[in-house]
Amino acid sequence: MPRYAHITGWGKYIPPGILTNHDLAKMVNTSDEWIRERTGIAERHIATAKETTAFMAIHAARDAVEVADMDPAKIDLIIVATATPEHCFPATACLVQDAIGATRAGGFDLSAGCSGFGYALATATGMIRSGMHNAVLVIGSETLSQLLDWDDRGTCILFGDGAGAVLLQGKDEPGGVLATSLGSDGSGGDLLIVPAGGSKHPASVETVTNKMHYVRMNGREVYRFATRVVASAARQVVQQAGWTFDKIDLFIPHQANVRIIDSAAKALKLPPEKVFVNLERYGNTSAASIPIALCEAIDANKVNPGDHLVMVGFGAGLTWAACAVQWSAPKRRALAAPRAFTRLRYGWFGLRSLLSKLFRHLDALLSRIIDFIERRPPAV
Repeated sequence: MPRYAHITGWGKYIPPGILTNHDLAKMVNTSDEWIRERTGIAERHIATAKETTAFMAIHAARDAVEVADMDPAKIDLIIVATATPEHCFPATACLVQDAIGATRAGGFDLSAGCSGFGYALATATGMIRSGMHNAVLVIGSETLSQLLDWDDRGTCILFGDGAGAVLLQGKDEPGGVLATSLGSDGSGGDLLIVPAGGSKHPASVETVTNKMHYVRMNGREVYRFATRVVASAARQVVQQAGWTFDKIDLFIPHQANVRIIDSAAKALKLPPEKVFVNLERYGNTSAASIPIALCEAIDANKVNPGDHLVMVGFGAGLTWAACAVQWSAPKRRALAAPRAFTRLRYGWFGLRSLLSKLFRHLDALLSRIIDFIERRPPAV
């Protein structure tokens, strides 16, 4: 009997700090009118030094687990889609695993730029369908503000920070993520890139001086790519799901540029009420874009049991990812504030992690003492 991957929990974390277009106009040669006209963005949220990619991913993950009312110890796998991981290694997903008490879960990060959430959702769905795993936590978390050249108005006006998460569980009932479509075109890899920090250009005085650790983008070419691929990817995944576009209840595209979204909606003949847009308040949050938008659509009562959803992401790589989801979760909202039990539980997970580190250090110290004693020459 086939297994279906259903979304049973969801959550998001948005940094409180806001950077408006008017704020940016004091930093670079731009204006609120110029940014709105070309992108549709009015403001974006910027993380503090404390609000790292892992920090935001952990908070979004906790919300998703709470909404699903699931014991974290029953999660099999955690996938964090991000272009801004906490470290090169260990994986951000492992830090999330420890923080939420998912003691049985494996974890890894996935890099596919702004398409990352779609890639992670497709990976999780395949693992559930195959029977390999039954509960997979998928997170998109980004602190792109850390990779921006704030003197470059072509990029610094576009991006914001945030995280979104969904919990997928295997069920026998048809529904959930019914189709996915992934694609890439590496010939356009240089169109949206952070040149340094990898094996080709390791960090050096030269790479820092030349600002090679910042996002570089050929905006015109990325725009042309996106206007072509969004509609075609949506059509492909809808066909795979066996649907028609008149049956689509909500289209949730990657929130990069309102003109790209409008172009896709027009090509797909979708009315405005069937297209979810929150770009104005968040800007482009990369892999976090679609799960944040999904959470907001749910809170706005735009997603109901039985609805047909289509999500499409696109970005660096060049990559694209589309998913068709038949929504099955009952109506419910994430808790406005954690319950006392929840706070106590995560407090215990934190204490357990500290104790594990302490015991590991003590064990290493004891091993060194034993080695020293065994190597010491016998007393005469």
